[in-house]
Amino acid sequence: MSKYDFTTIPVREQNSIKWGNLQPGELPMWIADMDFATAPEIIEAMQQKLTVGAFGYEDLPDEYFKAVADWEAKQHGVRPDEDWEIYVTGVVPAISSIVRRLAHLGDQVLVQEPVYNIFYNSIENNGRRVLSNDLEYDPGQRQYRVDWADLERKLADPLTTLMIFCNPHNPIGYVWTKEEVERIAALCHKHHVVLVSDEIHADLVREGRDMTPAFAVTGPARSSVISLVSPSKTFNLAALHAATAIIPDENLRAVVNRGFNSEELAEPNLLAVPATIAAYEEGDEWLKQLKRQLRENFAYAEAFIKDEIPAAKAINGTATYLLWVDVSQVTGDARKLADHLRAATGLIVSPGNIYRGQGASFIRINLACPLASVKDGLDRLKRGIATYQE
Repeated sequence: MSKYDFTTIPVREQNSIKWGNLQPGELPMWIADMDFATAPEIIEAMQQKLTVGAFGYEDLPDEYFKAVADWEAKQHGVRPDEDWEIYVTGVVPAISSIVRRLAHLGDQVLVQEPVYNIFYNSIENNGRRVLSNDLEYDPGQRQYRVDWADLERKLADPLTTLMIFCNPHNPIGYVWTKEEVERIAALCHKHHVVLVSDEIHADLVREGRDMTPAFAVTGPARSSVISLVSPSKTFNLAALHAATAIIPDENLRAVVNRGFNSEELAEPNLLAVPATIAAYEEGDEWLKQLKRQLRENFAYAEAFIKDEIPAAKAINGTATYLLWVDVSQVTGDARKLADHLRAATGLIVSPGNIYRGQGASFIRINLACPLASVKDGLDRLKRGIATYQE
C-alpha cells in the first residue's frame, strides 16, 4: 500500500481559484491545479522553515541549484551545469520578462496554436504580436503534427525574434521527440530566434518516450535556447512561486538575468528554497505514485468516452494531467458547450477557444483528482453532452 493518499481532496475553498466561489454541487475540472495534497516530505521542509520564526530576506544557496540539476539528470537523463541556472519567481513571469527583454515593441513572438492561453497575455500585454505556426490536427488518428515549411517561413521573418515552445505541449499533451526538439532549436538558431521552452509539465510524462529539455540540444543551437522549469505543476506548488531558467549561453543568460533582477523577479520567498530542494531531493517516490494514479485516471476516462460518449474523442496525449477532448461532432463553439455543462450538470471544464487555433472544437479536462471525482466528472460530461445535443 502506498504511503501517499491520492483518494482524498484537501479542503481549500478559502482563497482557492479552483475551489472558491463555487455554486453548491459544482465540480471544477478546469484550471491546471491538482486535487491532491503535495508530498509530505515537502510539507515537512516548509514546516521546519516556519519553526525558525524569523522571516527576513532570503538568498539562493548552492544546494538549490544542485537540487535542480540533479533532478533534471534523474528525471530526463541530462544534467545542466549549475552555472546555467537562474532562480525566478515563476515560469510565466519569466516568459513575460524575456519577452520584454529580448523582443522589441511590435516584434512577433511565435507560438504553436492551440497552446496555453497565458502565452498570449505575456506577448500581447507587452506590446508584441502573436504569430502562430498552427499545429495540424489529424482527426482520424487524433494526433497533431508540425507544418515544418510554415514554421521555417515564419521563423525567417525578420520581425520574429522569439519562439515560445510548450514542451510537453499544453493542452494537447504531446511529448515532442528528441529529433523534433533538435530540429526546432536548429531552425530558431538558423534564423536568429531565441527558443523559450516552457517545461513546466516536463515531469508529468505518464508513459512512452520522455521529453527532451531544450537545454539538452547539441551544437550551435544550444546558444539560442532557454529552458524554464519548476516544481509547481509536478508537486502542486503553484502558489510557491519558484522556478528556474536554464540557459547554456553565457551572454544570453546575462541578458535574461538582468531582466529578472531589474523587474524584481529574482528574490525567493520564505518557502521557495526549502520546498524546491525537498521536492527535488525527496519527491521522486511521490511522483511515481502520482503518475500511477494519473495512468489509471486516463485509462478510465479514455475508455468511458469511447464507450459512453461516442460523439467525443479523447486525444492521444501522453503528458500532463490534462485531457484534451475533440467535441467537433457536438459543437463548433466549445465555450457554449462549457457554459451548458456548468449550468446543466455543475461540471466546469476549459473551453478550447481560449487556446486559439482549432481549439473551439475541443475542451480540456483536468484529471489530477481522485478516481471517484474522474468518474463523477465523466458522468456529468455524458449527461451534459446529451442534453446539449437535444
